[in-house]
Formats: sequence, C-alpha cells, structure tokens
Amino acid sequence: MSNTTTTTETAAGGGINPPDNRVTRWVTTVLSDLGRNGIFIALIAVVVLFAILTDGILLRPQNISNLVVQNGYILVLAIGMVMIIIAGHIDLSVGSVAAFIGAVSGVLAVDMGLPWGLAIILSLLIGALVGAWQGFWVAYVGIPAFIVTLAGMLIFRGLALVVLGNQNIGSFPTEYRSLGNGFLGGLFGESDPDVFTLVVGAVAIVALAVQQVRTRLGRQKYDQDVDPLFWFILKLALIAVVIGWFTLALASYKGIPVTLIVLAALVMIYGIVMNRSVFGRHIYAIGGNRHAAELSGIKTRRVDFWLFVNMGVLAALAGLIFTARLNLAGPKAGEGFELEAISAAFIGGAAVQGGVGTIGGAIIGGLIIGVLNNGMSIMGIGIDWQQAVKGLVLLFAVAFDVYNKRRAGH
Repeated sequence: MSNTTTTTETAAGGGINPPDNRVTRWVTTVLSDLGRNGIFIALIAVVVLFAILTDGILLRPQNISNLVVQNGYILVLAIGMVMIIIAGHIDLSVGSVAAFIGAVSGVLAVDMGLPWGLAIILSLLIGALVGAWQGFWVAYVGIPAFIVTLAGMLIFRGLALVVLGNQNIGSFPTEYRSLGNGFLGGLFGESDPDVFTLVVGAVAIVALAVQQVRTRLGRQKYDQDVDPLFWFILKLALIAVVIGWFTLALASYKGIPVTLIVLAALVMIYGIVMNRSVFGRHIYAIGGNRHAAELSGIKTRRVDFWLFVNMGVLAALAGLIFTARLNLAGPKAGEGFELEAISAAFIGGAAVQGGVGTIGGAIIGGLIIGVLNNGMSIMGIGIDWQQAVKGLVLLFAVAFDVYNKRRAGH
C-alpha cells in the first residue's frame, strides 16, 4: 500500500514521467505535418471552392489540361524566382526578358528561317547572356538586384520593341509550336482514355511510393523520427489518388502536354540542385545570413552571378513557351509575368528576408494563382476584380509568414 502511494505521489510530483501517450504523439505529429504542408491544403481548398462555384467546369479534363498549358511559363519563372528570393534578391525583369527572347526567337525561326531546334538553343544562350549581364552588376559591382532588374525591365522591354519593330512575328514551325501547344499521347495506339498517359501516371505513382518508402527506411536506420505508419500510408494513398485523378483527366483529353513534361523535368532537376547539391546549400546559407556565409568560405558573388544566369535561361524558356503557345511574338508579351512569378514564390512559402523557400512550394503557389485566374474567368469575373483578389491573396500569404516568424521569435 505504501509503495503504491509513494509511486503515485512521485509521479504526481514529477519525479517519474507518465507513460508515453501514443494517441497524443500521433495527433501532434499529424497537426505538425498538416502545418508544414499548409500550402498544399490551401491549393486543394481553392480547387474545391472553384469546382463548386463553377458547377464542376473547373475539373473537366479539357480545363485541367488548359490549366497546365496556360500557366506553364509562369511555373517555369517561379522555379528561378524562388531561388533568387531564397538568396535574398528579387528579379523584376523576367517578363521583359521573356518578351525579348520571344522576339529574338521569332526573328531566328521565322524571318531568318533557321531550323527550329537551332533557334531555340540560340534563344536560350541569349537568355543566359542576359542573365550574365544582370548578374555581373549585382554580384561584382554590388548594385542591389532591385535596381539592376528594374533597369533590365525597361532595357529588355525596349529591345523587344526594337527587335520586333512594333510588329508581330508569326507563324512559327509546327515543332516549335509544340513546346507550348503540343501533346504526347497515342504512343500505344489511339484510345480513350489514352493508355500511354495512364501508364506514365502509374509509373509516377510507383516511383513516388518507392522513393517515400526508401526515405522512411533510411530515417529509421539512423534512428530519426518518422511519421506514424498509418499516417504515412494515408498520405501516400491520398497523393496517389490525386496523381491518378490528374492523369485520368489528361488521358481523357489529348494526353500529356509537352509543357508538363518540361515542367516535370525542371522540378526534378532543380529539386535535386536545391536539396542535395553544394550549390543549393550555398543559396540557402547566403539567404539565411550572407555575412556568415562569406566568413564560412562561400563565394557569395559567384553564387549570385550564376543565380542570375540561371534566371535568364528560365526566363528565356518561359518566353519560348509563351510564344509557342500563341504562335506569335508580340510587343505586349510578358507583361505582368514578373508579378505572377514573385507572387507564386511568396504564396508558396518563400520568406521576404530570404533563406526560406522550396521549388515545390513555388510550383503550388503558381498553381493557386492559375486556379484563381481560371476559376474567376469561368465565373465571368472581370480582370479588375481578378487583380484585386490576387493582390489580397499575396498580401495575406506574406502576412501569414510574418506572423509565424514573430510567433516563433517569442
């Protein structure tokens, strides 16, 4: 009796910790995971909202495919922009650079009659030179990126007008146009839904499951924390359902858009760069604390320079995709692209001060903007209110980021 009393009193007094409550740990893990993936939940919420408001039109196969094609160039820009923002910079020139490269590609492919592949390669190289020009002023002269790219926005918009002579250039070769309007389907024969697209979706699901399981086993091997098994399986199943539904939608229309293939390749490549390469770790280190990064031996100027070269190439690629989609190089191309790309990065979780952000988050942020644009257009909402709504979404996203940082500071 006395032993029981003593043990109870000791436990109540804090001498012995109470038994670990698995339910409490499970709930805490789930809530924490939901918090980390809040942007993905926000995307689902926006999709569900506009699916209801548009009576299901948003989720029709043709519209799903159009969402990818219509927003491909913004998502390409968002990948480069989030890297720039993580490093503590900004790029206001990407829309003008996209317009300039689109104009140059028009001259090369249409006016000069160069092979479409050569025209694309030369255009990307010119985009790299544009990025090197801006990177030189930022990295080695020390002019703030805001000023350099603001000047670049004016310079390359003007050069786009010069190249075009205030006229439109078109039409482009069929192979060139496929970059923005092409589809990959029917490789296993004509069918509805397209079998090839379904196979690609199944392979993607299997590859994702294998990668997630290997990551979990690796963490367990080194005694690192992992999600509860039930939650791990549930998340994997939900992601598989989303991929399967998305694949079926594409297979029911025309197949896999070429733009989506380009995007998928970029996401994989840049995901590896940012998460597993020395260059990616240097970008995060510079954005987190530039002075400390310099003291640790990181060549910050070189990293900044190549970041802008990379942004120039991605802006050029976005310009090519947009031009291919319209089958036209025009003086008005690229207007507002920089705002959409910056918004995608911040909505996707990038921090204003730098040092925080992910490629996946930027892509989801861009998709949220795309769904907002598409959904409001289907509802017949004017461009004036569309701009206002997107501005509010951006403001609330940044405000939420600031609020979280202040709460963490306390």
